[in-house]
Parts: sequence; structure tokens; C-alpha cells
Amino acid sequence: MTAKDIIETQIPEVLKTKPELAKDINAVINFDISGEGGGKWTLDLTKAEGWVSEGNAEGAKMLIVVSNDDFVKIREKKLNAQMAAMQGKLKFKPMDMGLAMKLAKLL
Repeated sequence: MTAKDIIETQIPEVLKTKPELAKDINAVINFDISGEGGGKWTLDLTKAEGWVSEGNAEGAKMLIVVSNDDFVKIREKKLNAQMAAMQGKLKFKPMDMGLAMKLAKLL
């Protein structure tokens, strides 16, 4: 599993089964994931569908910076997201804890 699999396949599947998550978050989020399997993506939860696109969008509400390995570990529940953030492995710019907690429900 890679960040690409999670962002391009798994997250849209979750959003199709739980559309209320997109409505609750209602923001544009950029992902900058380093390492093999990483890349840059935009998650636009202000739209009804077509949430994921490659590259980073201008004016996003938050940028999430993490390595592919750590992102996969967080998704697989092998790494606690709060611990990863405290250790500097998972960075939110700006640090909006309310938005980060809403995203945690999606991831």
C-alpha cells in the first residue's frame, strides 16, 4: 500500500459511503507526501464528487506534510497520528486542530 492508493482509491471509497464526512470537513486540503509512493495531491471536500486531483491547489485551507511510510502506518493504525504530529513526522500547515480532528475521521 502507498499514499497514492490511500488518497486516490481508499479516501474516495470512504467518501462515497460516508458523504457526511465531506460536508463536515468542507475544505480544500493539500497533501505533500515524500518518499517512494508519495507525491502531491489536492483533496477538495467542497465538491459533491471528484474530490482528488494530482498536484497542490492554490488557496488550500491546510497542507499536510508526511512521508509515504508514516502515512501508510497511520492509515493501517500502526502509528498514532497524534504521536506522529508530536514527533514532527506529521505536519499540518497551518496547525488547525479542529480541521485535523475532522480529517482523522476520514483517514
